[in-house]
Amino acid sequence: QYTRGTVTAFAPFDARADAEALRKAMKGIGTDEETVLTILTTRNNAQRQEIASAFKTLFGRDLVDDLKSELTGKFETLMVSLMRPAYVFDAHALKHAIKGAGTNEKVLTEILASRTPAEVQNIKQVYQQEYEADLEDKITGETSGHFQRLLVVLLQANRDPDVGVDEALVEQDAQVLFRAGELKWGTDEEKFITILGTRSVSHLRRVFDKYMTISGFQIEETIDRETSGDLEKLLLAVVKCIRSVPAYFAETLYYSMKGAGTDDDTLIRVMVSRSEVDLLDIRQEFRKNFAKSLYQMIQKDTSGDYRKALLLLCGGDDD
Repeated sequence: QYTRGTVTAFAPFDARADAEALRKAMKGIGTDEETVLTILTTRNNAQRQEIASAFKTLFGRDLVDDLKSELTGKFETLMVSLMRPAYVFDAHALKHAIKGAGTNEKVLTEILASRTPAEVQNIKQVYQQEYEADLEDKITGETSGHFQRLLVVLLQANRDPDVGVDEALVEQDAQVLFRAGELKWGTDEEKFITILGTRSVSHLRRVFDKYMTISGFQIEETIDRETSGDLEKLLLAVVKCIRSVPAYFAETLYYSMKGAGTDDDTLIRVMVSRSEVDLLDIRQEFRKNFAKSLYQMIQKDTSGDYRKALLLLCGGDDD
C-alpha cells in the first residue's frame, strides 16, 4: 500500500549470501561495521527477516543477539531496530514507553496519532502476542485524565472511513468545536476528543477550513490556548497528522536534531518506522518547511557508522 519509502526490496536478493557476509563481518576479533550497515539498510524488512532465518539455519545463531554483542551505542540501537518487523517495532516502542518509572508520553503521542486505524489494530494484536498483555490496559494504567481518554479513543481504531463528506456535519462539528473552546469559559475537552478522535480524515480537513472561517483562528491556535500539557501535545499531533503525516514527521525529525544535543531515540524511531512508508514525502516536506535537506541535517548532527547508516536510510539529498 505504501510506495513512498526510501527502502525497497533489494534485487537480486540472496538471503543466504547476506547471512554469510554478516557472519563473516562479526566473527572473530573486531567487526566489519560497514558490511553490517550496508546490508541492513538496503534490504527491506521482509528481506531482513529472511536473512535472520537463513542466519539461524546456517550458523545456529540468533542474528539480533550477535548484533547486540558486536555493536554498541546508537549504532547498535539502529541496527537492532531495523531487524524488528514494523508492528513489532511499534509494539516494542510502546512497551518501553510505559515500562518502569515514568511514562514516555512523547512516544505514545507520536505512534498513536500517526498510525492508521488498520495499523493500530495490528499493533494491538502484536502487543498481545509478544507481551501477553492488553495494550489498552497497560496504557490506561500509566496515564490519566483527558490525555488518557484521547489515547483510548485512538486505540479503538474506529475512525470513520473516508466515504464522501457531509457538509452539514462539517458545519456542525466546526460550530461544536468553536463553542467548546473559544466561546466558552473553560474548555469542553470531551468535544475535541470525540470529534478529532473519530471523524474521517477528509471530513476533518474540511472541518479545519470551516473552523477557520467561523472563528478566524486555525484549530491549532485554539488547541494551544485552550488546552495544555500532554493533552495539548496529543491533540496537536492528531491535527497535524490529519493535515499531513509526512509534514508531521518532517517536523518531528527537525526538532529531534535542532539545537544542542540530538534526541537519538526519536531520530531512530522515525527513520526506521517510515523508511518503507513515506520517507520520500517526509524529505520533501522537510526541504520545503525548514530550508535545508534532511540529509544535510543528519550529516551535520550525527557521526561515525551511525551517521552512515542513517544517511543510507535517508536515501539521498534534496538540495
